Amino acid sequence: MDVTRRTLLGGLATLPALSALAACGSSGSGSGDLTEVTYGYIPDFNGASLLAIAEDQGLWEENGLKVTTQTFTNGPLQIQALGTGDLDFGYIGPGAMWLPASGKAKVVTVNGVGQADRVIAQPGIAAIEDLAGKKVAIPEGTSGDMIVQLALEGAGMSIEDIEKVAMDPATVVSAFSSGQVDAAGIWYPLIDTIKAQVPDLVELTQNSDFADIMQFPNVMVTGADYPEKNEETTIKVLSVLRTAMDFRAEDLDATIELVATMTQADAKAVAGDAANGEYYKAADLDGLIEDGTIETWLEAMNTYFEDNGKIEGETVAPADYYTFDLFTKAGE
Repeated sequence: MDVTRRTLLGGLATLPALSALAACGSSGSGSGDLTEVTYGYIPDFNGASLLAIAEDQGLWEENGLKVTTQTFTNGPLQIQALGTGDLDFGYIGPGAMWLPASGKAKVVTVNGVGQADRVIAQPGIAAIEDLAGKKVAIPEGTSGDMIVQLALEGAGMSIEDIEKVAMDPATVVSAFSSGQVDAAGIWYPLIDTIKAQVPDLVELTQNSDFADIMQFPNVMVTGADYPEKNEETTIKVLSVLRTAMDFRAEDLDATIELVATMTQADAKAVAGDAANGEYYKAADLDGLIEDGTIETWLEAMNTYFEDNGKIEGETVAPADYYTFDLFTKAGE
């Protein structure tokens, strides 16, 4: 599995050459009648599952689309590509949600809600309060970073109360396993790798501990002005995603196999990854849109990013960066 799967606030490195895109849609003689779309993703279960289903089930062509995909290591690179027009759609995790909230992109749908993040500690550390003055490894700008911040706030502490050690996810694994740090904000399946070396590590907190104040949605995104300029294409893409969501919810085992094939990963590892998320049918999301639940999730995230100085410029309200109406329209 890609250890940078949730590294979503990293620096905006040089954009990968889109000439290396791998075609996902039909390139046969009838492809001239299809609308061409480029789609970015992170090669983990959350990032790849709907795209793997769409390819396997022929959903792109069925909806008049020819889709070309490209893997990315993080969300901000995709947002950059959306901004330059080199990418039409992409996938980001919760750590990059400050970008739509900063007006850099539009969210077209929630993809799922993550449950994989933990604050883990070395044996003998029993509570978040015990981290005062200790070394805590944090992949900055990730959901691991978020859960550490939330845990500290819940314990009446701040980041100044610990010795923060910023490092990438792969380094967190080796640093914790070798005892170089006392704790870390990290996620499964990387924690499984760490447990092989430190089987009696302590899980101090997890996503579900903050369900009342924060959810960790991962989402599908597009350019800030793309839906307005390309409404018909956006609705076609959303129609595909809605159908794929239903397939995934109804047959998770088959979806795991499709993702394993697409990402060239071990099916057992993919299954472990899939187990740490919550996935919805399209109609379920319609309901969560209608009753305001999703907007509440995103408002809470906006507040979190504002409090932590992540928003660039004026904060954009969820109602202005999430195309709720188009998602619903795609299901009509």
